[in-house]
Amino acid sequence: MINKITSLTGALSQIQDGATILIGGFGSAGQPAELIDGLIELGRKDLTIVSNNAGNGDYGLAKLLSTGAVKKILCSFPRQADSYIFDELYRSGKIELEVVPQGNLACRIQAAGMGLGAVYTPTGFGTVLAEGKETREIEGKHYVLEYPIHADIALIKAYKGDRWGNLIYRKSARNFGPIMAMAAKCSIAQVSQVVDLGDLDPEEVITPGIFVKHVVKV
Repeated sequence: MINKITSLTGALSQIQDGATILIGGFGSAGQPAELIDGLIELGRKDLTIVSNNAGNGDYGLAKLLSTGAVKKILCSFPRQADSYIFDELYRSGKIELEVVPQGNLACRIQAAGMGLGAVYTPTGFGTVLAEGKETREIEGKHYVLEYPIHADIALIKAYKGDRWGNLIYRKSARNFGPIMAMAAKCSIAQVSQVVDLGDLDPEEVITPGIFVKHVVKV
């Protein structure tokens, strides 16, 4: 009798200092804000965060950055009109940044989830993003070798889930959640609704429960 429904505190308590954490979301869409708030309350430090951007305003991911808990962030869009918290940290040398083109970010996370050793991508070839990386010409086109992004934890947001951990998402909030769930040793999903087994149409399930360890209703 598998039951992956747990409390927010219980799910997050296994996160340790120095963990690498995938955080879903595209801006605020699909960002697991309640899980992030719970992580802040834990007071963990020296974290490496992988996300699409570096936070908006002073909530969610940006709020986590403001606590000084994050030593490094890998993202595609670190600077936006309301990314002032990240800006201040970066300009003062308090956070390390690795910029990853969005397609490469998704591809590298997928590679981890699929068990691939590395992938060749044309994105970034001939730019500073390819400096120091292996390149190869394949059928007349140039590629850069990129390695998978593995993580200890994935924090994602879904719409509905059941006690086996099967998940469906709501519209664009789906974004990075499915591939992040596959790439982490432990995936924690916050959901708006918990439904009975059988209430989710198997044809609509996006993330099978095999990739989810904990489901938290918020």
